[in-house]
Amino acid sequence: MASTNAHPEYLNAEKKFHSAQTEEERLEALKEMMSYMPQHKGAERLRADLRLRYKKLKEKLEVQKKKKKSFAKAGIKKEGIQITLIGLTNSGKSSLLALLTNAKPLISDIEFSTQQPVIGILYHEGIKFQIVDMPAVNHETFDSGVSNVTDILLIIITDIKQIETILPYLQKSTGKKIIAFNKIDLLDENSRRKIQATLQSKKYNFCMISCKTLEGFDDLKKKFIQNSGIIRIFTKQPGKPKDEDPTTMKPGSTVEDLAKKIFYTGTKIKETRVTGPSSKFPNQTVGLKHVLKDLDVVEFHVE
Repeated sequence: MASTNAHPEYLNAEKKFHSAQTEEERLEALKEMMSYMPQHKGAERLRADLRLRYKKLKEKLEVQKKKKKSFAKAGIKKEGIQITLIGLTNSGKSSLLALLTNAKPLISDIEFSTQQPVIGILYHEGIKFQIVDMPAVNHETFDSGVSNVTDILLIIITDIKQIETILPYLQKSTGKKIIAFNKIDLLDENSRRKIQATLQSKKYNFCMISCKTLEGFDDLKKKFIQNSGIIRIFTKQPGKPKDEDPTTMKPGSTVEDLAKKIFYTGTKIKETRVTGPSSKFPNQTVGLKHVLKDLDVVEFHVE
């Protein structure tokens, strides 16, 4: 694009164009190039080319902004525990979404192939997880609004150095962070040990996975439950097996909180028995203020 007899400011703007990291930066550089472009007759083709490039790039960005605004306006209806997949391009986010849920995202080696959020649902051990695959954090269509309010941020990396690149984009996020080091099938045992030791030394909440071999997926799902911010309580009727599906509650919930959730107002409870982590022994009789723990089985006796 360089031209002979070009003004120094033009050449400087051209350098900015070639070193630009985003489309917005390229547009600004083109605008600056146009203000300093040569005006002699021999540069007519250059001027026409610059104007055309500027016009096309500006139109492209306007379309992207409209799409992003339209999506943001529609929003994502939150269901269950929301997990947002965060990472750079080609980290394996879309592959992970497809393996964990019913979603069918575009999976490609082409950079930035995920242009808008894709949602899938995972049911695991009685908990419903809504998993949102976001565009790469350094892409213009990345929507920080979703990541700021999600319950769990699953940060997918293939190199430890990527953590430093990603975390600045999540400064306003309140969700719990899990780091998933992906593509471990490409590593030898020594490399795996070094990476694991480094992540442990930095006290990250992490797991090592492979979307190709599914190694580490059981550990990953355990992380989902551990970081979900809920406990699962099973109820049962006297003389019958416990219910198959648990009732989800907040940590610190009591027998009284559970009763209010499953019974009609006015139901009189004669006795409550608990078996599980919060009980001292099976079928322990407890009061309404008894604090429940994950995987407790509660048996109500009502009038």
